[in-house]
Amino acid sequence: MLQDKEDERLTVPEGWRDAPFTREDNPRGLLSESSFSVLFPKYRESYLSKVWPLVKELLTDHGIEPELDLIKGSLTVKTTRKAFDPFMIIKARDLITLLARSVDLEQAKRILEDDVACDIIKIGSMVAKKDRFVKRRKRLIGPGGTTLKAMECLTDCYVAVQGNTVAALGPHRGLKEVRKIVEDCMNNIHPFFTIRTIMEKHDLAKNPDMKNQSWEPYLPQYKSKNISKRKQPLKKKTKKAYTPFPPPQPESKIDKELASGEYFLKEDERKQRKTELKKQKQSQSKQDRQKKRDRAFVAPEESAQPPKKKAKAEDTAKVDLKKLKAKFVGLKKSKSS
Repeated sequence: MLQDKEDERLTVPEGWRDAPFTREDNPRGLLSESSFSVLFPKYRESYLSKVWPLVKELLTDHGIEPELDLIKGSLTVKTTRKAFDPFMIIKARDLITLLARSVDLEQAKRILEDDVACDIIKIGSMVAKKDRFVKRRKRLIGPGGTTLKAMECLTDCYVAVQGNTVAALGPHRGLKEVRKIVEDCMNNIHPFFTIRTIMEKHDLAKNPDMKNQSWEPYLPQYKSKNISKRKQPLKKKTKKAYTPFPPPQPESKIDKELASGEYFLKEDERKQRKTELKKQKQSQSKQDRQKKRDRAFVAPEESAQPPKKKAKAEDTAKVDLKKLKAKFVGLKKSKSS
């Protein structure tokens, strides 16, 4: 019974929402002023100056005062004495951040709702080479923006790709999925694979029997088919077995002389020994050269068996003269007749 009651407390009914924060919850307002500033690029100047009256109208209802500085190129929001919601200044900061990141006001104003959040994903530093970064960003958008539309339909988020950032706006669960797709795409994993996996997870979440089971066997597994283009060496060096001891020190010239006993000889004796060794080598090489010359004068070995005699033509093919004569006579008679 106690376990059932705890489960009922933990489960949230469908369609349930927190009560909105009103002025009655905080009638005395805020104690101190808070402000945030965001810089915007030059090309956003005309759009922001056009929609700024609408931004003022949105934020003044919540006690937030926005400022647009075209000289410095900055957007500022700060609380006033009429502000009653302490979290609204954070929402206003996210609003001006989205406006600076090329998000339209129609979409950006959704951030003021309670169930909506935003995420700015910086993709500029995820890929080292510029041309590779441009290709992967193009892959994220897809042909005609199809990949971006599929991502928005799947995650219930608005996604805007601009420059080195990706701005996402929607529920917290959708933002987590968008970040996963974007980071995998920048790490050379096609968005199709991540979107397919998320779709399978959504289908499994609808099944109440799969609530307490592992989903790994039901998710698609993808293997990388990229083959390394690095040239393999002709001769691969095999690593020797690791030993903690250093290799033995090579013998020096003095060590070799001590081993042979040459170190204790006098200078004249050393020279005499060297000349003797030199003469021995010369005599040995002279003998080798002489042996090489003598090989040309050595007679080849004769075989013990006598050579086979060839059969004569008379023995191989014996002709019968009588038959041959009779044949020619028969031919002459046939011609004369």
